[in-house]
Amino acid sequence: MAVLNIYNSFHPILNKPTKYIDEIDDQIINLANNMLETLHNTGNGIGLAANQVGESKSLIVIDLSEAKDYKGAKPIVMINPSIESFSDEMIEYEEGCLSIPDFYENLMRPAAIQVQYYDLKGKEYNISTDALLARVMQHEIDHLNGILFYQRLSKLKLTLAKNKLNKIKDGTTLPNYPFVLPNGKLAVQTVS
Repeated sequence: MAVLNIYNSFHPILNKPTKYIDEIDDQIINLANNMLETLHNTGNGIGLAANQVGESKSLIVIDLSEAKDYKGAKPIVMINPSIESFSDEMIEYEEGCLSIPDFYENLMRPAAIQVQYYDLKGKEYNISTDALLARVMQHEIDHLNGILFYQRLSKLKLTLAKNKLNKIKDGTTLPNYPFVLPNGKLAVQTVS
């Protein structure tokens, strides 16, 4: 397995929808395994979409095994996921993103969802979920649709966050993992 570079939220690959996966072959299996390795390498990530590592494929990985109420849960690989329905109840929760380092904001999302997806063996799932898992799935499926969580913030919150987002865009704010800037250059945080 390999640790992949994570792409800055302002890179073009993160601003357009990903491509449907027609065949689950060794390349897709390797990508999923490398994405899980990359997720674990970040130290605090719980979800990752393929376009966040530069691949325009409809694939996400989730690992909540360190999260409260999910201790020991197995990682989830979702191929071609789609949200079939949302609950009417909305809930506010703080979100962050590996492609938007050191940026966290509260965001309203549906409290529960029903999701359809395939695993790495091609088995189809249609599940209902809520709480943190529903939140992470919505966040990652948004990535596959070219939507970043800050784009869902109110105009006021977005205006207040402009300076922070500009520092992320220009590479002034960097994470502690390999990070591809909007211009395609690789940046690595140096510790002084």
